[in-house]
Parts: sequence; structure tokens; C-alpha cells
Amino acid sequence: MKIVIAEFMDEVAVATLRARFDTRYEPTLVDRRAELLPLLAGASALIVRNRTQVDVALLEAAPGLRVIGRLGVGLDNIDVPACTARGITVIPATGANAGAVAEYVLGTAMALLRMAYTRSAETAAGEWPRAALSSGREIAGKTLGLIGFGGIGQLTARLAQGLGVNVIAHDPMIDDASPVWQRTGVVATPLAVLLAQSDIVSLHVPLTTQTRNLIDHAALARMKPGALLINSARGGIVDEAALAAALRAGHLGGAAIDVYDEEPLVAGTAFAGLANLILTPHIAGVTLESNVRVSALIAERVAAQLQSAALK
Repeated sequence: MKIVIAEFMDEVAVATLRARFDTRYEPTLVDRRAELLPLLAGASALIVRNRTQVDVALLEAAPGLRVIGRLGVGLDNIDVPACTARGITVIPATGANAGAVAEYVLGTAMALLRMAYTRSAETAAGEWPRAALSSGREIAGKTLGLIGFGGIGQLTARLAQGLGVNVIAHDPMIDDASPVWQRTGVVATPLAVLLAQSDIVSLHVPLTTQTRNLIDHAALARMKPGALLINSARGGIVDEAALAAALRAGHLGGAAIDVYDEEPLVAGTAFAGLANLILTPHIAGVTLESNVRVSALIAERVAAQLQSAALK
């Protein structure tokens, strides 16, 4: 059986697959689609991250495909219904990068609240901007509003509570009577109320027709003056032009954005020149540790799926 790995994966995990299967690992294949498709002609498994577009054209080029491993959790780059119709199992790395994302949320929130970590050059030059940087805010006592309360949201809540943060959440997929609310000590909150009460709003939902542009002009206007917005979920959930306008107007205190409607960002984006903004290139869930966990999990589950298929 042949496995094709089109994006970066931990080398140890790749080695475990090579020991058992014919494995083609080229992390730049994602950028060479014309080469990738012919390689899939005899493949039984494909492993990707978020950039490889697993669409109908790719699936048609891979008639023997039985399993797709996703090195991450979002599936918006994979045509899941088309995979299901072809009997292809799609395996996300659920939970393996939750810790990295939760730390990103809290780390960027604290950096934005303090607004003191981007002035090193001035301090080194002897300018000593102490007065300008003495009005930062502490995270303890703030209210964190989580939109989406799955595994990552729940872990983020637990870490935030350890810092003295009050946590509320909105998730229409979880009933208000669910024991998860009592177990986590998080209050189930309507979306409009969450936006109005939160000092920090963090997104933890997939990109769907219901969540596209969920955070638009109207939603941003409902947020507290000086509040922060963090999106480590998916691009397209936030109206980027509306967010830039809210930041320029001074309505929001800052934002941290890791995912975008179009990746990479185009030069001259609406975000250009904003000081109260942290932009990162879709790495909230990617650390040395999480890459090891995600890769090991996907290698194990893809191998198990192929072994199961061979026994049928």
C-alpha cells in the first residue's frame, strides 16, 4: 500500500509509516499540484495539513484512496461529502494540538492587554518609553467569551480560569442543560450577550455557511469598547475589512489573527499599519510539541485504517 504525504510532518512519524508502507514524503507537494495528482494514482492514503485542496479533481486522480489523514482538525480544505461517497475515511487529529491553540489564545490576549512587547528597539536605543507603556491591563478579573466550546474551547477555559479569568461561552451545538457547563464552571451565554460582556472574545468554531462572517460590522459593534478579538479558528469567520475598521476607529483594544480568508495575506491588506494587532501565519496550533503529537496520532490511525482495509 502506498501513502503520499503532501505537507510537513514529524520525521519520526514519517519513519514509522515508511517501515510498514511505501511512503512518499514531500512536504512541498502542496505547492506542486500538477505533480501531486499523478502520484496519487496508486495511493491508498493521503496525509495533508490545511493547504492541500482535497477536492473532486484530486479524488478522481486517486481512485484507490481509502483514507485521508488531516494533520490538524479543520476540514474545510477537504470535500468530506465527496470522500464519504467514495468510501474514503477522513481522520482529523482531534485534540492533539489543543494545548498549543489554548496557549496561543491566552498568550496573545496577555500581550495585547499589556501592549508592551513591541517597543524593544526604543528601549534598547535609550528612549525609555515607560510612561507610554504603563497603562497596560492585566488578564486576571477579565471576562473571556468563547464562541465554540469543543475540546479546544474547554481547554482554553481551564487555563484561563487558572489565571483568574471569568469564562463564558456560546455553542448552539451544546444544550444549556448539558453537564459540560457545570463540570467546567463556564456559563452558557447567548451570542449577543457574550459579545457585550466579554473583555476578550476568542473563536473556536469551524467555517461553515452559518459561521462565515459571523463576526461582521454588527457583531463588532456589539463588543465592549476596548475589547480584544482572537481568531485562531478559521479564516472567513471574521469580516477582515470590518475588523480593520473597528481597530482603526479605536472601538476595539486589539486583535490577534492567525487565520485569514485568503492565505497567504495579500500585500496591502486592510490590516496594514495597525499597531494594536498581532498577525501570525496560521501557526496557533503548530509547535514543536504539537507537531510530534499530531503526526504520531495521524500516523497511527492511518496505519490502523490501512491494516483494517487489508484484512477485509
